[in-house]
Amino acid sequence: MGTYMGGSAPAMARQVCDGYTLLSPVMLKRLDLDQMRKLEFELDKSIRETRGEPMDLDDQPALQARNRRISRIDGAIRMLRHAIGQRKMGRI
Repeated sequence: MGTYMGGSAPAMARQVCDGYTLLSPVMLKRLDLDQMRKLEFELDKSIRETRGEPMDLDDQPALQARNRRISRIDGAIRMLRHAIGQRKMGRI
């Protein structure tokens, strides 16, 4: 059983969302299945919050920053779900 990089699932999700930490298969190997599910829940929650924020459509830098954040979270969720599937099949 490994530990989260930020100390907890919400902290690690914040680091991924802000771009300080990038998820990799090597990093996910340290986490067990339950920890990966908790991290997936936190990332799902943060992408819903980010998409739900009202935005001024004339503020292009803010829109770009929001879209980069959504892209980072979406990529992390995709990688995490793949790792969970691999773990369930016993490949990792």
